[in-house]
Amino acid sequence: MASLRKRLLESVLALTAGLAAALLVFLWAGSAPAPVRAEAEAPPAPQPSHLSSLNPTSPTTPVRLIFIHHSTGEAWLTDGYGDLGIALMNNNYFVSDTNYDWGPDSIGDRTDIPDWPSWFTGPNRDTYLAALYAEGDQHSTYARLDSNPGGENQIIMFKSCFPNSNLGGNPDDPPAPGDGLTVGKAKYIYNDLLQYFATRQDKLFVVITAPPLTSGSTTPTLAANARAFNNWLVNDWLEDYPYNNVAVFDFYNVLTSHGVSTRSNAPDINDLNWAAGNHHRWWNGAIQHLQTVSYNYAAYPTGDSHPSQAGDLKATGEFLPLLNIYYHLWQEGASQKTASARMVQYGDVITYTVVVRDLSAPLTATVYLTDALPSGVAYMPGTLSATAGITGATPPTLTWTGTLSPATVVTITYAVTVSASDPQVITNSALIAVPGYDALTRTATVRANWLSVYLPFIRRR
Repeated sequence: MASLRKRLLESVLALTAGLAAALLVFLWAGSAPAPVRAEAEAPPAPQPSHLSSLNPTSPTTPVRLIFIHHSTGEAWLTDGYGDLGIALMNNNYFVSDTNYDWGPDSIGDRTDIPDWPSWFTGPNRDTYLAALYAEGDQHSTYARLDSNPGGENQIIMFKSCFPNSNLGGNPDDPPAPGDGLTVGKAKYIYNDLLQYFATRQDKLFVVITAPPLTSGSTTPTLAANARAFNNWLVNDWLEDYPYNNVAVFDFYNVLTSHGVSTRSNAPDINDLNWAAGNHHRWWNGAIQHLQTVSYNYAAYPTGDSHPSQAGDLKATGEFLPLLNIYYHLWQEGASQKTASARMVQYGDVITYTVVVRDLSAPLTATVYLTDALPSGVAYMPGTLSATAGITGATPPTLTWTGTLSPATVVTITYAVTVSASDPQVITNSALIAVPGYDALTRTATVRANWLSVYLPFIRRR
């Protein structure tokens, strides 16, 4: 299964051809500013893509989400300011949050990058995370869905504040333990977090990068280090991570372009929906992580480094479609179906394997699988088996039922013989359903009776 990181990287690469044109239309200065949310240029219509499975639409059933934050996160959530709470509610997320003084040992006070191991890998992490996953209250003011869907929080968003954009070291430093907050130490910490995240594929962990500092609050060297570290998080951190349950939103990059030249005097302006600038968003049918403005400081200051309303509104507009994509990719990774061969002939045996995980439902749920065999294959009696649950075979329909917890994994296998004698593509789909939640379809495709053609090799003298 391709990792989330690799699928998102393919999506970013899909935009490369259009980048040069985008650079030509961006005017950093000399044009009249656009109002908040106004479109300086309407986004192009989505184009067909090999990544058409990326889905920016909201979940169809409520999903529990918790956000670990301090003051910048609180402003981002607040109705009438960043409107993130409203946007999450409108996209079917039931939101809770932590803030200062929250939790056992007041762990909510500690959200700097060096504090994340205490939350996720330290000796008291089980205590902290049990409280985090169960938390259902609000510790900031924002609108949310009327009713709690029950169970644990499924999506864990966490963010450090702008002091964490003062990073020592050098931009290309490799991950390494050490003293102080440096590029290498920050990389080392985030790599360490993946060890825990890999054990909890029933959760989606979303890293929100720390916002930028104002130019008067940092130095060019430290600001460039922050840029390099956040680029590493987006582009490199998850490259070898094999699962789909970790994602990154570059809050930092989004808040470093404004759309006008006089940033401090334009509190009501942002470049949401501008073709160029610094963005992390769903754009032109792909995920785009773009920087066309060379600026490593806060483009939306408020007298200090807290983002202005215009900056937070831009972040909300760019974040929600990406969160929906991350959610659906995580859910798609919940279960999968494979075939033992891709090219087969009449009479061959194919073994199908279906892996079922219960990620969409809270706590425990009854999961139903229905696999209707297509024409071209014939079930081999007695081969249907599962590591748990109850199987049933009334060919051409095979079924499985089991009660799963979120972390449970069940493997179902069965064999068929190829009965097709003509060349054809055989598509075999399994429907996996939990009552009240989105059903998943998992498909394995094989090619039957295709001829192999071998072309002669001719060496030119």
